Amino acid sequence: MRSYPYPDPGKPVLTSPARYLLWLASHQKSTLLIGTGFGIVWMLTQAFVPFVIGRAIDDGIVGSDIGQLAQWVLLLIGLVVVQVLAGMMRHRAAISNWMQAVFKSMRLIGHRITRTGDALPRKLSTGEVVSTAASDATRIGDTFYMVDSAAGAVVGWLAVSFLITQTSPLLGLIVFVGVPLSCAFLALVVRPLQEKQREQREASGLMTAVGADTVAGLRVLRGIGGEDIFVGRYRERSATTRDAGIKVAGSLATLEASQVLLAGIFGVVFTWVGATQAINGDIQPGQLVALYGYSVFLTTPIRVASQAASSYIRAHVGARKIVNVLSIDSNVSDEGPRVAAPAAASPLTDVRSGVVVEPGRITAVVSGDPAHSAELATRLGRFDDLVLSEAEVRWGKELLHHVPLEEIRQRIVVSEASPQLFTGTLRSQLDPYGKHDDDAILAALDAASAIDIIDGLENGLDEEVTERGRSFSGGQRQRLVLARALLTEAEALVLIEPTSAVDAHTESRIAARLQGARGGGHRITVVVTASPLMLGAVDHVVFLQDGRVAAEGRHEDLIKVSDYRNVVIRSE
Repeated sequence: MRSYPYPDPGKPVLTSPARYLLWLASHQKSTLLIGTGFGIVWMLTQAFVPFVIGRAIDDGIVGSDIGQLAQWVLLLIGLVVVQVLAGMMRHRAAISNWMQAVFKSMRLIGHRITRTGDALPRKLSTGEVVSTAASDATRIGDTFYMVDSAAGAVVGWLAVSFLITQTSPLLGLIVFVGVPLSCAFLALVVRPLQEKQREQREASGLMTAVGADTVAGLRVLRGIGGEDIFVGRYRERSATTRDAGIKVAGSLATLEASQVLLAGIFGVVFTWVGATQAINGDIQPGQLVALYGYSVFLTTPIRVASQAASSYIRAHVGARKIVNVLSIDSNVSDEGPRVAAPAAASPLTDVRSGVVVEPGRITAVVSGDPAHSAELATRLGRFDDLVLSEAEVRWGKELLHHVPLEEIRQRIVVSEASPQLFTGTLRSQLDPYGKHDDDAILAALDAASAIDIIDGLENGLDEEVTERGRSFSGGQRQRLVLARALLTEAEALVLIEPTSAVDAHTESRIAARLQGARGGGHRITVVVTASPLMLGAVDHVVFLQDGRVAAEGRHEDLIKVSDYRNVVIRSE
């Protein structure tokens, strides 16, 4: 059973980026509260340090009372110890909050990617999705990391305002009003930062998309000499991203400079007012030292407030991207009326085309327009319920889009024309669920005429497959994917152009062995192809014209039909 570090968060709220962030927060309230508590203690201990030092000076040193001095020193040590412990626990809670927000977002994105099928790549590029999972999720984590510090900063500001008021009501009022005004001033600096970060995020996504497309088509680009064109495009996108980053850096520099300026202003005001009062005898020397300590401390709430605002802006931009990904719905779902799956050996009937695929035989579909046969295969696999609501497909007597999706995915498998392999051992690629022993895997490879591929690998089935199987040729990948499809032992198997990338001799062997692998019994096998070698080996051929059945029968009989013959000859 697959385990996760955190429980399933459930269905997210996607009405707005802010609502999504609040929804995440609602699923980690305990750690947020724990972190906030330690953050407040951590900040309060810092706030009281100047007060304790001031009292130690006035009561112990100026007052020449060793007992009082010892008491205040012990209290100071206690504050430092509590500060250290609270800081450690605050940091642990902050990291936990960061990890929960990041991992939950990544998990939601990962699940959405696996469940939306081809609906996601139709609306978002691969690079955009990658950037969302790798970059935007971590930006969301940053703002959750700052929650406890921000809460502590607010409480620390209130505590210091109260302590300063006991010494100088004027300075207390300045702090109570001045810190919020300073944060409001920083908000004016942060606002343009938000727009610049949004522009940088857009540029970064486009750059990643160009990079992903270039890498995916590198083999083809080299073949046609188009590398320079795509390198130029990537260089252009990279320069745009760099320029956007420079603008962001400028705004961040302004923000940092503003923090230093405000802290300096507080330091100057406190020192001047405090020194004046000390000269006039209104406050004690220790109180003057405490005031200076308060002015130094106040830089922390201002700095934390600006960092929290900056991280929230980044999180808001990232949350918007995540919401865009999570808002894309799959083209199929189990909402609406559901019916029980039909019994085994039930035929598949495509009402629009008139194609009826009977169990126990291998059926080939040929079309003058390849798009029509590809659309038929898509309908048989139930990849778009909206299409099936208009172009019905029946499984037995039931409408295919009313049958539970899990049942369909277990019993009907469509092997697409563009084979995909992933990183991992070859064994895991062919048998991802580990249901078959080596003999069964080798039998499927033999049926796909792919034993020679294994013979050429040093580690056999344990050979590590590179990304997308780039170490294999197109024909080798196609045969490996065919073996993987055969190993599913699906009740209904739809193969789209399974031999388009192999030579005639290999195709002939595959066609002859397909009968042994899929023929007879109650299984349904559909092969979308126009290859004469494959057509001559199947049990039944359906010929489509304008998306409807024009003729059907054995290949040797249909070859006498001129339209069919023209399509088959053209494919040779």
